[in-house]
Amino acid sequence: MTSNVGKIDRMVRIIVGLLLIAAPFVTQIGMFQSTMGTAIAVIVGVVLIATSAMRFCPAYRILGIQTCKIK
Repeated sequence: MTSNVGKIDRMVRIIVGLLLIAAPFVTQIGMFQSTMGTAIAVIVGVVLIATSAMRFCPAYRILGIQTCKIK
C-alpha cells in the first residue's frame, strides 16, 4: 500500500474527523437529533481519521489522486 495522502490533506482529515465525531454530542443541530445522523457523522469521522493515520485513501486510489509528494 503506497502513500497517497499528503501532509496538509492529513491535517484537514484529522480536524474534520474530530469535528464530525464531537459534533453530535456537543451541538443541537437538527441532523444530529436522530440516531442515524449521529451514527453517520461518527462513522465518517472515524474513517477520515483512519485514512489519515494510514496515509492511504482507497477512494483516492480508485480516482487516481495523490496529494503527497512522490519520492
